[in-house]
This record gives sequence, C-alpha cells and structure tokens, in this order.
Amino acid sequence: MISDSEGPAEGMKYAILGEDQSTPAEKLAQFQGEVDWGYLKPHFERDCLYFVDSSLEMTTVGEAMAGDDSAAVQAWLKSGDLVKIEGIHAFQWEDGKVQFEALVVSPFVLCRPLQ
Repeated sequence: MISDSEGPAEGMKYAILGEDQSTPAEKLAQFQGEVDWGYLKPHFERDCLYFVDSSLEMTTVGEAMAGDDSAAVQAWLKSGDLVKIEGIHAFQWEDGKVQFEALVVSPFVLCRPLQ
C-alpha cells in the first residue's frame, strides 16, 4: 500500500472517465472501416443492419443514432435514405465480392457498398 507521503507511483497516468475531448464523429470513426459481406452477415441475421444512402455522411447517421435523435432517424427511414437490410439485399451480396463501408453504432451496424 502506498502511504500519503509516497504519492502516486512514477509514470502512472490518471484520468477521469468522460474527459475524452473527441467529437462524436471522431469517436465513431474508431468503429468505421471497410468490410466484406462475411463481416456484415451476422449483423443482418440479428436484424440490426442498415443501409445508408450515399447522399448522407455515415458519421452523421451514426451520431443521430448514438444520440437518440429519433426525428432524424425516422425522417431518413421515411425518405428511404436509411433502410433496414432485408433478405433481397443480402441475397445479392452472398457471393462475397462486394466491399462495404461500415460503421458500428451498437447494437446497430450501418453500411453501404463501396463503388
């Protein structure tokens, strides 16, 4: 046990949780990347995979979902800019030749095929 007179161990770094100065977009960028259908298929099977239209920034949609902005999410769903992946979509990607941009916003995964 370290006594009060000894102070903290040399080289130890202390931080209070929640002091992360990253923007929401920077935080989400850590969970964004290129993947193949094999990575996305289990998320499709759990019914939590969504297609994001190329007219939208993936991180904008991710921020809205993470921030519980239901008005924005509902508007995108209504307009078709955000679509839950259904069997017909999955079927066309089963050959595994398509690469996707994906973003995990747990429990959801956002994706779109790369052009």
